[in-house]
Amino acid sequence: MAKNERETENFVRDELRALQYFHPDANIRVEEQKSNIEAVKRLLRTGSKSGAGGFGSPEFIISATDTPDFLMVVECKADTKDHQSGHAYMGVLSPAGDVADIGDYAKRAQRYAVDGVLHYARALSKEFNVIAVAVSGGAKSSKLFSVFLHPKGGDKASPLLSKTGAAIEAFLPWPDLIEHATFDPTVQKVKFDELMAFSRELHEFMRDHAKLTESQKPLLVSGTLIALRNAAFSKAYDAHTPDELQKEWMRVIRGEIEKANIPQGKKDNMAQPYSGIAVHPVLGKASVAYPRGVLHELITRLREKVWPFIEVYRDFDVVGQFYGEFLKYTGGDKKALGIVLTPRHITELFSLIANVDRSSTVIDICAGTSGFLVSAMHQMMRSAQTKAEVERIKKQGLVGVEQQPDMFALAASNMILRGDGKANLYQGSCFDKAITKAIVAHKANVGLLNPPFSQSDADQHELHFVKHMLDCLAPGGTGVAIVPMSCAISPHPLKLDLLKNHTLEAVMSMPDDLFYPVGTVTCIMVFTAHQPHAKSDRKTWFGFWKRDGFVKEKHKGRVDLYNRWSEIRANWIEAYRNREVHVGFSVSKKVGANDEWCAEAYMQTDYSTLDRQHYEENVKRFLVFQLLHGMQPANGADNEEDAL
Repeated sequence: MAKNERETENFVRDELRALQYFHPDANIRVEEQKSNIEAVKRLLRTGSKSGAGGFGSPEFIISATDTPDFLMVVECKADTKDHQSGHAYMGVLSPAGDVADIGDYAKRAQRYAVDGVLHYARALSKEFNVIAVAVSGGAKSSKLFSVFLHPKGGDKASPLLSKTGAAIEAFLPWPDLIEHATFDPTVQKVKFDELMAFSRELHEFMRDHAKLTESQKPLLVSGTLIALRNAAFSKAYDAHTPDELQKEWMRVIRGEIEKANIPQGKKDNMAQPYSGIAVHPVLGKASVAYPRGVLHELITRLREKVWPFIEVYRDFDVVGQFYGEFLKYTGGDKKALGIVLTPRHITELFSLIANVDRSSTVIDICAGTSGFLVSAMHQMMRSAQTKAEVERIKKQGLVGVEQQPDMFALAASNMILRGDGKANLYQGSCFDKAITKAIVAHKANVGLLNPPFSQSDADQHELHFVKHMLDCLAPGGTGVAIVPMSCAISPHPLKLDLLKNHTLEAVMSMPDDLFYPVGTVTCIMVFTAHQPHAKSDRKTWFGFWKRDGFVKEKHKGRVDLYNRWSEIRANWIEAYRNREVHVGFSVSKKVGANDEWCAEAYMQTDYSTLDRQHYEENVKRFLVFQLLHGMQPANGADNEEDAL
């Protein structure tokens, strides 16, 4: 090895040491030239840059116990001329992706730092998300630094950018590097698919062995995740007998909740729903299949499969996703109590519509499992630049209300798992005077809402919740709500009340099967709080957001199978923010309380995209709509074509 290359390695080693990679409490393993990780050894066995087999040898292989599906590999070269070839930057090392010329490929991988590290990343990406770093230059010369991310199972690597989209040009602390990597949509999709597959597996295990009620299943998951926050419990739960473990599980949960700087009554409300599981007769017993008990097996599975996910992907409403997955298997009405959990990509969309950032204070008066608050927190953290801003977001930036005790416990657990935010959760009716007073005092400038659907009580109409959310916001605040389409097109006195005090900025018609398998057709309404609609005297923007790219998959529900969502979302947000008008997609119209609030009522049809299938589908929808609402064809039309 040339002397200067050793100097480059010394530079890398010094940088890692300065960033605490070698600190004994960091749980980071820095290996040089080879690895003792079995999966890494196996994957690199065919990773020789010569193409002749044998072990490949990146200069550094770095891993951490808290993020077991991430690796960082570092390749060093002494001369900046050997930083990369003309083929490597694409993440595909051979011309036009053709690897037939193995000799030329091998030469490039051996000579150039970027080519070599991407070679290793490709081999390791079969089982890991690989952060590939190439460093070239001597100790006293200028250096070139390139960093890539090859997602697990992905086709190729691409430059790793920071969460704000800037290039990364130096080594970073391991947690920061992982945080940036997790913003990659491919990495997120793979992890999310793995989590959902595990949730289905866990449901089957609970059904067959745990004998829990449907409401207890998500509580067991959330409670166990809270307990695993306690390092002593995570390491020592193996030492307890089955009946002792059940008691210890509850004790640790109470201890984690007690750490919160909130009134004792609120702590008791958070802990109470878990008490039924703490005395469940099946969980604390040993069996032939599980001699350490069913609870021990559940803790082990969650510790191995879910806890690493929680540690890294803090924008995921993990508790809500498990709740939604378990809900699919209930034998009863999936719309019981009006609970319709918002799909994750829609909670994310809301934060973008409201333009949430580090200065926002966000309320959700029907918090459910805190899905909106989790997505908002993630968006706020992306723009946070100082520790003070991060602390403000956690302690003051998120406010939620949930009435049902079990759901409140799930919401609280979600916020506990993110380090804070629980102090501003309230249990009870959002219409309670004391709770309303407390919410208003937060002076929130953003409200996000998915109210209970289809409640028979007139006081529980969806628009009643929308009005209350807006009334609780600070003047000029933005309120975003998803409600049944009937709220937009049917006459109702609350529409007049809303416009008397607030401005209807936009309404977007959402996909018909957005809440599949629940059949409610919905729209998103956007308001500016405490600015009367008539005084604003401007048009409302209506978007026809019917195609989000998701398709229905058996046993999975609606999924972004073809990875279309990110592009569609970007187009939607750009059109909304700029109030763009496009035939067949959007329209601007002045409306009042007696008008229909939907794009379909005013938008021109784009006939260039119309085909027979779409025509027949819309005729059927129209006839079904007439049947459900007891309406006659318009203007005395005697057939469906005239009615259209």
